[in-house]
Amino acid sequence: QVQLVESGGGLVQPGGSLRLSCAASGSSFSLNTMGWYRQAPGNQRELVATITRTGTINYSDSVKGRFTISRDNAKNTVYLQMNSLKPEDTAVYYCKGTYGFSNWWGLGTQVTVSS
Repeated sequence: QVQLVESGGGLVQPGGSLRLSCAASGSSFSLNTMGWYRQAPGNQRELVATITRTGTINYSDSVKGRFTISRDNAKNTVYLQMNSLKPEDTAVYYCKGTYGFSNWWGLGTQVTVSS
């Protein structure tokens, strides 16, 4: 069973930076697509960024130019570098991994942007 564990969340002031990590374990294969989603209170979960095993990247318009997604295939780990954070970036950030028709989610890590 694949497990995804996120880390790196926390409290940061507006304009600050955070780096999230998500490590996948329990698989002998490299996940096809890994990505980050977020959910703020009262809102639906939304896409932040995804990256395929071959490096194709997709960002939501709200984070383009501020966030950078990357991955280490050998470690089955995906990262999200978040710069120029805004209060509206406050949410629980979830990691998702995909292989074929199977999807797995992490439990999430809280990111709070506040002065």
